[in-house]
Amino acid sequence: MSETTTIGDVVDPTLLGVTPSEEAPPPPEPQIDAQGRAYATGKRKNAVARVWIKPGLGRVTVNGRDSTEYFARPVLRMIINQPFAVAERAEQYDVICTVKGGGLSGQAGAVRHGISKALTHFEPGLRPVLKKGGFLTRDSRVVERKKYGKAKARRSFQFSKR
Repeated sequence: MSETTTIGDVVDPTLLGVTPSEEAPPPPEPQIDAQGRAYATGKRKNAVARVWIKPGLGRVTVNGRDSTEYFARPVLRMIINQPFAVAERAEQYDVICTVKGGGLSGQAGAVRHGISKALTHFEPGLRPVLKKGGFLTRDSRVVERKKYGKAKARRSFQFSKR
């Protein structure tokens, strides 16, 4: 009774529709262009960021300016660096991005989304870590539109009894 039986001994894998060669899919290939960069598009509110990452010293360039100059508030710079901190890749990649639309907060969120997607294109093994952190999900919250007969989206005009 020292022998142990496995499910493979009892059930033929071909009956389950699984052949031995289909057990594990091959790991995804990195998507890198001719210059050795990975590209992704990030979005948040009305901002759209086009992001390229390549191995480097950790420089972040936004619309031709340094990130400390473009995003002056430390909170916005922290938002941009979150994907690198979670993936433990701080100061290993140079980031070049162009951002259009929205305000600074939305643009920082768009850059973060783009960096996260570009990291998964450069290193597909980082996808589970970034997915768990919620960096690959596009934050779809946008400003609600103003309705007819209202002062703003939901606020009514002041009521007057007389």
